[in-house]
Amino acid sequence: MPARPVSPWQGQGPVVAMVALGGAIGATGRYGASLLWPSQADGFPWTTFWVNVVGCAVIGVFMVVITEAWAAHRLVRPFFGTGVLGGFTTFSTYAVDIQKLVDEGHPGTGLAYLAATLFAALAAVWLAVSAARRALAWSRRRQR
Repeated sequence: MPARPVSPWQGQGPVVAMVALGGAIGATGRYGASLLWPSQADGFPWTTFWVNVVGCAVIGVFMVVITEAWAAHRLVRPFFGTGVLGGFTTFSTYAVDIQKLVDEGHPGTGLAYLAATLFAALAAVWLAVSAARRALAWSRRRQR
């Protein structure tokens, strides 16, 4: 009996395509943010800071929604979580910004940026998850 051809919509192909598409969208959003709010070369990199904090908050809400409230299609998480939010947030730029600040004689600003981003990103995820869970519980109570 001849083997049945495998559909291109099976396997990892669609997952990779969705991550790539989402990544392009997220990176475009981050680039747009850098054009709207450019940071000073020797100052605190506020744009990257807020992009990362906002991205962390959105991932917190997103993960609650797709794990506790909605049975999402198998490509939603790769597209939005890994792709869009992975492309939007930029922890590699965060690391480069810290190194650049230190190399250019601003180690205090680099250290403040390192600590502030770490604290704010973790706090954003925690607050977003907590708020999303509370909102979900409230919504479920109202539906009864």
